[in-house]
Amino acid sequence: MPHLFLNEKSCETTADPDRVNRAMTELVRTIIAVARVDRPGTVLVARDPVNALRLAEDHPIAKWIGTPGAKELWQRLLLMQTKYPHEDAYPDGETFSDVAYSHDGVPVTGLGAAHLMGGAGVSLKLDPRWDTDRVTLQREELLDEEADGSALSEVHIPHAATREHVETHLPWIREEVQAALKNDLSGIRTGAELWERCPDLFPNLRFLPHVEAQIRELKQYWVHPVRKRLAEMDHAVEVWDAASEPEGPLWGSTVTPEHGARKREYCLFTDLDGTDQYFDTHLRFTPGAGRLHFRFLQVDRRAHVAHIGNKLGI
Repeated sequence: MPHLFLNEKSCETTADPDRVNRAMTELVRTIIAVARVDRPGTVLVARDPVNALRLAEDHPIAKWIGTPGAKELWQRLLLMQTKYPHEDAYPDGETFSDVAYSHDGVPVTGLGAAHLMGGAGVSLKLDPRWDTDRVTLQREELLDEEADGSALSEVHIPHAATREHVETHLPWIREEVQAALKNDLSGIRTGAELWERCPDLFPNLRFLPHVEAQIRELKQYWVHPVRKRLAEMDHAVEVWDAASEPEGPLWGSTVTPEHGARKREYCLFTDLDGTDQYFDTHLRFTPGAGRLHFRFLQVDRRAHVAHIGNKLGI
């Protein structure tokens, strides 16, 4: 299961103490419901340490811990994997400083991190906005220097504030668990090993000839991020439904296009059929400025990979 990111905005309201305590009890039970399906993969990521959380104005978490029945839930929460702040869940070397998210015009760090990392948001149900299994965010990304300004888009993330919300996500959670088991690549430590296993591990991907050398010569600290991204891409193609996703698969990580001069100067490659094509769609792997450029062929249900390495032009 992807990480669960606590929506800090749901903890910044003023509410009756009993309502706050009930909402926190339900939230912990919601998190536990996810953990029952994927115990090793469920991680709660918050802005602050869980023992320092404020659930509402003038309502530290200690007030909830002292309520009847909360102690056992609190102990179970402490036994779970947790991270803080939100940025601690990012890959090493990545800051995503060029991307910002908002909801109804208000910045939302936790929910934005959930989208960046392919995770889910979780909230205290103290406002009707958070009584939903899916949240819509506004995303703003600074463009490269050649493309002036920023790109605005609307994105959606899975979300839960109650156990009923979790029910709607169970197929997705189970699918993620099976994908993690299928794509256990922990034994691969070098780029050469990764390349040799590419045909078996990533049957829905094809690589331009020069990409073999790029993969074989990967720096060791890049092997894991690259194999993770390739596994996500392959899975996305495998489960792609053209009817519900007409623009292409949901890639599992943030995917952006190159613009203007950078696209024309750096993104034209000779594809496997001998035609020149723009591979201007790319995703990131870290640490550093790692980029993976590809194009998706809907008719063939395959993704062709043209570049794995540093940002083009560097």
